[in-house]
Amino acid sequence: MKIYELINILEELSPLAYSEDFDNTGLLVGNKDNNVSGVLVTLDTLESVVDEAITMKCNLIVSFHPIVFSGLKKITGKNYVERVLLKAIKNDIAIFSMHTALDNSWNGVNAMICEKLGLQNREILIPKNNTILKLNTYVPLSNVNHVREALYKVGAGNIGNYSKCSFTIEGTGSYMGNEESKPTLGEKGELHHEKEVQIGVTFQKHNKDAILKALFKSHPYEEVAYEVTSLENVNQHLGMGMIGILEKPQDDVLFLKFLKKTMKTECIRHTKLLNKPIKKVAVLGGSGSFAIEAAKRAGADIFISADLKYHDFFKAENELILADIGHFESEQFTKELLASFLNKKISNFAIVLSQINTNPIIYY
Repeated sequence: MKIYELINILEELSPLAYSEDFDNTGLLVGNKDNNVSGVLVTLDTLESVVDEAITMKCNLIVSFHPIVFSGLKKITGKNYVERVLLKAIKNDIAIFSMHTALDNSWNGVNAMICEKLGLQNREILIPKNNTILKLNTYVPLSNVNHVREALYKVGAGNIGNYSKCSFTIEGTGSYMGNEESKPTLGEKGELHHEKEVQIGVTFQKHNKDAILKALFKSHPYEEVAYEVTSLENVNQHLGMGMIGILEKPQDDVLFLKFLKKTMKTECIRHTKLLNKPIKKVAVLGGSGSFAIEAAKRAGADIFISADLKYHDFFKAENELILADIGHFESEQFTKELLASFLNKKISNFAIVLSQINTNPIIYY
């Protein structure tokens, strides 16, 4: 298997098209056409992790966090980022990062937290905007089913929990080809009228290339008329954070004890308890202060995240509990998610879960 083929598999879980603009996801080091001998899955790519990949004979590191986040003008080994890159390049080890693409995934970082906490009836906390597109195209009446099924096959017409959704309008199309044209119906140089159907289907942004390829391949005309527009519909399965319901309400003190044990954290920084049961729980792995207001609007009893600053805690305003469990702790199960996903998809080489604890924070 080539590196790019493995990346295509990972994009089934979380397409890179949904990475945040500020992020640096994708293949950061290495040649996408190289064969894969083994994959090491980690949260962070440190020098010790590259050494582990060398020992385990893995020439691809799949990392959640990108080791290269901002631009580099020199690679001299003066800091840990540059030393990682030098060692990876010297040993022909590729590095691939998913980060916010996996943050935004329905089955990504936040789904793992929900799974660990046993949350049910999950919903996206902050749905991602401008991710649903619409295709309108015009097809001869006799070819409608063929074209529509070709579009369905590559993901068109999927809306939330529904598939094969479309809308059709019958009408009459007209065209006249010049001397160099090769009309499928009618004769060049003559005005032709044809019974046509307008097909409208929605699709997710990352599928655009595949949708258009299927359209051009299945459509009978030499020149295909079509338009693609962006919709404002909320994407129910894509975005930052999640909110769900506990099977049974829990006392707030007992829930914090359960949270500390389940998320394997040494310390939970939280706002004052409100002396009411915890039922509705919002989560966002990593730095999540930007989602506090969304958690309040959603009616959460507690919002679990990380990297909250002093003034962020004031935003609770006695409406919910804010709980900072630590950045590493909130994302620690992500590498298990990636390794499990790859093991189900691939069986012809090793998928190794890194045994190195990359958390830079020590609690005294």
